[in-house]
Parts: sequence; C-alpha cells; structure tokens
Amino acid sequence: MIARSLSRLSPYGRELPAEFWFLWLGTVINRLGGFAVPFLMLYLTAKRQMDPATAALFVSVLGAGSFVAQLVGGEVADRFGRRPVLLVSLFAAPVAMLSLGVVREPAFIAVAMFALGFLTDLFRPAMSAAVIDLVPADRRTRAFGYIYWAINLGAALAPIVAGLMANFDYFLLFLGDAVTTAVFGVIVLLRVPETQSADHKRDARAANTRGRAGQALRDPMLLFFFILSLAVGVIYSQSHVTLPIDMAAAGLPPSDYGIAIAVNGALIVFITLQVTRFLERFPRYPVVAFSALLLGVGFGLTELASTLPLYALTVVIWTLGEVIGAAVAPVIVSEMSPVALRGLYQGIWGASWGAAFFIGPALGGFLIHNYGSGVLWGGTFVLGVVIALGFMALSIPARRRASRVVAAD
Repeated sequence: MIARSLSRLSPYGRELPAEFWFLWLGTVINRLGGFAVPFLMLYLTAKRQMDPATAALFVSVLGAGSFVAQLVGGEVADRFGRRPVLLVSLFAAPVAMLSLGVVREPAFIAVAMFALGFLTDLFRPAMSAAVIDLVPADRRTRAFGYIYWAINLGAALAPIVAGLMANFDYFLLFLGDAVTTAVFGVIVLLRVPETQSADHKRDARAANTRGRAGQALRDPMLLFFFILSLAVGVIYSQSHVTLPIDMAAAGLPPSDYGIAIAVNGALIVFITLQVTRFLERFPRYPVVAFSALLLGVGFGLTELASTLPLYALTVVIWTLGEVIGAAVAPVIVSEMSPVALRGLYQGIWGASWGAAFFIGPALGGFLIHNYGSGVLWGGTFVLGVVIALGFMALSIPARRRASRVVAAD
C-alpha cells in the first residue's frame, strides 16, 4: 500500500512497476538505519584505541569482504535468482553487524569486518539485476536515480542521529543498523517476487561458472570501466575514512562529521530526481567524466577547510559528482551486458567499489598519517582529472557497443 501510494505521488511512478517500489521502500528503511559504517573509523580509534593508520587497515577488510561479495552475488543472482540472494544477505548481515559491535580482540574484529562487508554487499548485484529485469531500458536511468535517492533519503538523517548516538554509546549504531536491515529483508520476503525469467535463469545455469566469468573478463569495455570505477571509489571512500580523521584533527566533534555527511544525503534527496531527469538527454560517458571531475575538485578542496561550514561546502561539490555518476554508471553497465550475464556484470562492476573500499582506506590512512592532508587531498584532485579523461576516451568505442545491446534488449 505504501509503495503503491508513493508510485502515484511520483511523476514517474506509474511508469515503474509496484515491485520496484517495494525495493525502493526497503532501501529507504535500510538506509535510515545506516549508522555504523560511516562511523567505523571513529569507533575503532575512539572506542578500540587504534591509531588512524591501523584503523584504516581494518576498515579495508570491510572492502575486501565487499569485493568478494559482489563477484559471488552477481553469479549466484544469475544462477539461482535475485530473490534468494536478497533474502540471504538481508537476514544474515544483521548478525555480522551485531558481532562487530561486541567483539574486542583485533583478530575477531577483522573477521567480523570481512563478514559484514561480504553479507552487506552480497545483495547489491541482485538488487541491480532485479531493477534491470523490472524496468525497460529507456527508464532505467530514472529508476536507478530513484534507488540512489532512496539510499540517501535515509543517509540524510542517519548520520545526524548516529553522531548523537555515538556520543552516548557506539553499540547503538550497530543495533539500529541490524534492525533496519532485517526489516528490508521482511519486505522482500512478503512483497518482492522473483524477477528473473525462467528462460534467463536456464541460460545462466546452462553455462559453467568459469565460462561465464571468462566471457565477462574478456570484455575490454567492462574491464576498463571497472578500473575507472575503482579509482572513483578510492576517492569516494575517503568520505568515510580520512574525512572524519581530518575533521577530528581540526578539533571538530563526531557530531559535526555527522552533520557534514548529512549534507551529502540531504542534497542528494533534494536534487537527485531533477538531475536524473535532466541527465537523460545527454551522452552517458561525458556525464560520468564530469561526475569524476566534480569528485576530484570537491575532495581536493578539503585541504582548505577548517570549520564545519567549509567542510560542508566541499561535501556539496563532490556530492554533485556522486549524484551524476550514481544514476548513469549502472545504466552503462546494463547496456554493455548480455541478458544472461546481467547479475555477473553488475557484480563485477560493483566489485570495483569493494576493491576501492579495500584499497582506499589503507591508502588514504597511509598518506594522511605519513605525508599529511595536503598530499592526500591534492592526490584526490589529480586522480579525479585522470578518471575524467579516461571516461572520455572510453566513450569512443562505447557508442556502437551500447546501441547494439539496447537494440537486442
């Protein structure tokens, strides 16, 4: 009832199926409780007494779990269906979340980090594949824009609440996150049927895993896009790792970091639908190039910030880049993927973010600890420019490829 009501309120709602809106609603609820991950660096340094470089290495383990999850999740979503993967992920992740909140030994923290990264992100390729299954090709940019808007509708509020909770008791972050993730699982269980067709599932099962993976990994467009997306993720990962450390070094409390990150979520809530609608008229690769440039500029300007308003201003700049890229990138991947490999392609692309959150925290922690913030934030600017040039170069061979896949879809 709620999802259908929302679809009627939306200008595009009647063009998107009800099943999509239940996925949207579950995403909103899940992200309203997305308390723990943005505060892991502060939790490890303040509660577990780790130095920033060590804490960053532990957060990198979360990225390693995510990397593996994306690859596994994409393949099993094609072979066994989207719904089973969603349910396993959304009901198992809360256990890992609560475990991380109670363990104290470094070895157990590392295991819990990996498990959390794996179980939290296992559902993401299945989620993306389900959206592609449900939504026609010409409406996918707006559909993914809505999903991203849902993520950040919750993210706009969660950091503020989480910052206040962290001032009181860090375990509340893990508890709230676990509960809202499980609620998303209940919504999928009760309201979201399997979206993959029997024919596509049969085609996926007919080929062996090695052959399917080989076909995807021999696709130069996918691999190049993976590398560029990984670099984007390395920049973005600093928002959860070195940005809170930089703000703490400037004498700002955890609640101020929560407010700064809430600016990110709030801005996305207010502009995503309009930006997504606007972007549909432009070629995709120049759009993602521009998004990478904005990320580089926004994070690069962090070096000049010392007060909450200045930090918030830098967040506004890189958030614009984030919004643009988030709506367009999964559509590009959907256009290059064969139908029977939708989940696998989304998983491989998603694994770039898992790899980024494995590499990014360790790299960012190393740079800020050993060379200072100037090298770190200057490096993010340079990397953003390089990524933008890479996307522009990729647009040349991509034009014919995208049009062939869309025509066959």
